[in-house]
Amino acid sequence: MTETAPLANSRPAGEAVLRAPRTPPGPPPPLRTGTLLGGLLRTTRPRQWMKNTLVIAAPAAAGQLFSRHALSQVALVFVLFTACAAAVYLINDARDAPADRAHPVKCRRPVAAGQVPVPVAYATGGVLAVLAPVAAAVLTSPAVAALLTAYIGLQLAYCVSLKHVLVVDLAVVTTGFLMRAMIGGLALGIPLSRWFLITTGFGALFMVSAKRYSEALQMAGKAGATRALLTEYTTGYLRFVWQLAAGVAVLGYCMWALEAGGVPHTSVLPWRQLSMVAFILAVLRYAVFADRGTAGEPEDVVLRDRALALIGLAWIAMYGLAVANW
Repeated sequence: MTETAPLANSRPAGEAVLRAPRTPPGPPPPLRTGTLLGGLLRTTRPRQWMKNTLVIAAPAAAGQLFSRHALSQVALVFVLFTACAAAVYLINDARDAPADRAHPVKCRRPVAAGQVPVPVAYATGGVLAVLAPVAAAVLTSPAVAALLTAYIGLQLAYCVSLKHVLVVDLAVVTTGFLMRAMIGGLALGIPLSRWFLITTGFGALFMVSAKRYSEALQMAGKAGATRALLTEYTTGYLRFVWQLAAGVAVLGYCMWALEAGGVPHTSVLPWRQLSMVAFILAVLRYAVFADRGTAGEPEDVVLRDRALALIGLAWIAMYGLAVANW
């Protein structure tokens, strides 16, 4: 594990570093029952596949999502990106199996519990990591294949060492989201606006750092139940990161919406500019959960909060009207 330098020794009064006490590992968990195929599927984290819907971001923003060619290409890159993410999860769980067996929550993962043998997890992950970029090169474009290869390389580096490096760990996870948002545009040859990239990147950093902040608050003092780096970050620092990221994401979106302000249109209202209101409200609403420390599962916040869902639907409607020029 990469050694990381401790943060500055002098800290504001009342701001403690979260350090989980060490306890000796317990006995290994019993062998899980179930099929090997089911265990492999669980290891690929189907619940996390929702993240890969970001591949529609660039085509949707450009108004080029609903042609037959666009839909087929977006569906294809969604499958390919999901395969790459699955490869990373499989290799990561195989590598971390000994440590996961001593973890109160991760010991239930199929590889750690013995449902999926470690060599099988490595082999399946390796096959997916090779086949997905090759399929992308054949079925889409070299740019898509290169991005998938870069994603796999970056995520494996994260699993091996980068997740132990302060700040870099946040940047790597954020970059993974940004790559998801970029790949749909690359597959369809859509130019990517700099403001689109800024909004997407800092929006992802906002959610990632809010997740870490929530984990830090909820897991403080629980032995072995938190990420190693949360013992190095302070809650004050993580709060600063998500607040900064939220501000930059809002600024980037406003510039993106206003960038098209000079384009002639025949719509009744300036829907693209009005969508800034819904976007800002969505950020403010999500920040409520971040501030409470309950944003540890972003997909739960997005799917289960009715107010946030309604704001999201309003944003989709306004942006859709802008794209359709109504």
